[in-house]
Amino acid sequence: MNREKIGIIGSGLIGRSWSMLFAAADFDVEMYDIDEKQLQGAMAEVRTQLAELERLGLLRGKLSAEQQFSNIRTTSEFEDCVRGAFYVQECVPENIELKNAVHTRADAVMSDTCILASSTSALLPSRLAADIKHKNRFIVAHPTNPPFYAPLVELVPSPWTDSDVVPSTKALMEKIGQVPVVLKKEIEGFVLNRIQYSIMREGWGLIKDGIVDVDGIDKVMSAGLGRRYAFMGPFETAHLNADGMKNYADRYATMIEGVMSTLKSNDRFGGPVLEQIRTELEARIPLCDLQERRQWRDRRLAALTQLNQRIDAEDAK
Repeated sequence: MNREKIGIIGSGLIGRSWSMLFAAADFDVEMYDIDEKQLQGAMAEVRTQLAELERLGLLRGKLSAEQQFSNIRTTSEFEDCVRGAFYVQECVPENIELKNAVHTRADAVMSDTCILASSTSALLPSRLAADIKHKNRFIVAHPTNPPFYAPLVELVPSPWTDSDVVPSTKALMEKIGQVPVVLKKEIEGFVLNRIQYSIMREGWGLIKDGIVDVDGIDKVMSAGLGRRYAFMGPFETAHLNADGMKNYADRYATMIEGVMSTLKSNDRFGGPVLEQIRTELEARIPLCDLQERRQWRDRRLAALTQLNQRIDAEDAK
């Protein structure tokens, strides 16, 4: 597949990230945006990020930062982005009318074998592809944010997706160094956000009931569960915390079922609880410091990547 063309629709954070990932694997990447100034800013940010990744020794693939940068070109002509691509990744804002309009435009230009993928975080592929001719070539490829440091990609086919689309997209994701997880059927919010929102719902209820504050919830995750979940999921964690999963259930099932019966119910995502959470977060991280804090986050994710790579190399010996 090397030097085949990848089309990226949208040059925001997700579009830029996808472009970097495909460029690192030596694909010919064409990134589209309606605004030429937006494209210029996106490319300046891509160059900066690639240089920093090269400095940290975290570049994907075998190409230099400059070689990867040269694999990306931009266009403000939509048809030029899609025409001739074997894979197109749509990265426009999470608005179903906008996405459907983009998919309709792509549908008119793409080849019959091209795969059209959406980066949507929660919209069902059957809704996104319902009215296009190439609905059989459509799939959701939902990345984790930030995609470069958190490599999970959820692959969600629609009921009409051709049988070759899922394995082909999975192979492509693996080729560029991402970690694909295939959903057997579509569901609202997919898997990552359903788990993420479940955690937020319980944290929300605990804050609402005055049991713990926002900082406490975040520390439970960052200094507790998150330390384990950086390397393994909840079921492997349970498997290792006893003599296997069966033994874990024998020991803790009654306790788990009892706690589960008290978990918080759905609540409106607003009102005084939201105001409390917002106030506490902004006291700790003012809005003017968000970009600096994102850079703080990315440095730690980069360091975690380096640690995983080093330990994986040691384990392979």
